[in-house]
Amino acid sequence: MIVKLYQPSDKDTWDDFVSQSKNGTFLFKRDYLDYHSDRFVDHSLIVYDSKDRIIAMLPANKKENHLISHGGITYGSFIITDRVTTPVMVDIFNAVLEFLSTHGFSKLVYKTIPYIYHRTPADEDRYPLFLHNAVLYRRDVLSVVFNSQRIQYQERRNRSIKKAAAGGITVKESNDYKTYWEILEWNLKTQYNLMPVHTVPEIELLAKRFPENIRLFCSFKDDKMLGGLVMYVSDMVAHNQYSANSEEGKKIGAVDVIFDHLLNSVYNNKPYFDFGISNEEDGMYLNRGLVEYKESFGARCVTHDFYEIKI
Repeated sequence: MIVKLYQPSDKDTWDDFVSQSKNGTFLFKRDYLDYHSDRFVDHSLIVYDSKDRIIAMLPANKKENHLISHGGITYGSFIITDRVTTPVMVDIFNAVLEFLSTHGFSKLVYKTIPYIYHRTPADEDRYPLFLHNAVLYRRDVLSVVFNSQRIQYQERRNRSIKKAAAGGITVKESNDYKTYWEILEWNLKTQYNLMPVHTVPEIELLAKRFPENIRLFCSFKDDKMLGGLVMYVSDMVAHNQYSANSEEGKKIGAVDVIFDHLLNSVYNNKPYFDFGISNEEDGMYLNRGLVEYKESFGARCVTHDFYEIKI
C-alpha cells in the first residue's frame, strides 16, 4: 500500500470517495473540513492499494509532531468502502503508522465514528487499534433515540410539550442564524461560561454549502424567537449540534416542543436521532442533569471513543 498526503487538487476525488464510502458523512467533505483551515494545519492522508486505487482516507490535521483525526470535526477515523475487510484494515493501519514514523510523528490521536453513522458496519478499525496497543483516553456519552424501537417520553416531558402548545408556541424552520446565535451565546455563557464553536458567519457559510445537511428549527410566539435547534443531518442520523432557549423560552418548554416536532414529524424516518454528548473534561465529567433531560425523550447511551497510539 502507498500512503500519500492529500493535495488541494485531490478535492473532487476525495469528495467522491466520501460519497461512496460506508461510513463517510458530509463532515468529511472538503468544503466542511477546509472552512477552518486557518485554525488547523491539514495533514489528511490517502491510502492506495497495489493497483493504485484509493482504498482508504484519513481526515487529519498536524499539531507539532502529532497527527489528529481531525481536530475540527466531531468524529473521525478512516473513511472506507465495502472493499475494506478486517485484514485489509490491519494492513492500512500498518502502512499509515509506518508513514507517520518515517515522517517524524510521535503520536496518532484517533477519533472513532460511532456506529450509528455507518451506512453498513464499519468497525474494522477497532481491531488494529487493539493490535497496536491504542490507549482509550476519552469516552463520550451520546444520547440516541432508535426510531425503530422508541422508548416513551417521561411524563414531565409530555407535560412540558403540552404547556408549550397551550401557550401558542409554533415551530418552523428558519434561516435567521443571527437572532438564534444571540440566544445561543446567552445560553452557553450563563450556563457553562462557554461560546459556540462556530461564529455566525461560519455557520451561515456551512449552511449555504450544505443546505440539506445543516438546518435550523426554531420555536416562536407572536413571531418572537424563543429557542432553536441546529441539526446536522446525515444518511443515518439526525444530530442536534446546538440547542438553546431564551430566558422566556425556558419557562414554557420552547425547545422541548421543537425536539418533539423533529422526532415525530421531520426525522421520524431516520434510523437514529442523536441528542449529542453530555460530557466535559475529555469525558471524565458527566453532566447528569443534561443527560437526564435527553433521556427523558427516550434517548439511551451510545459511546464515542477516542484513542492514542504512540509511534
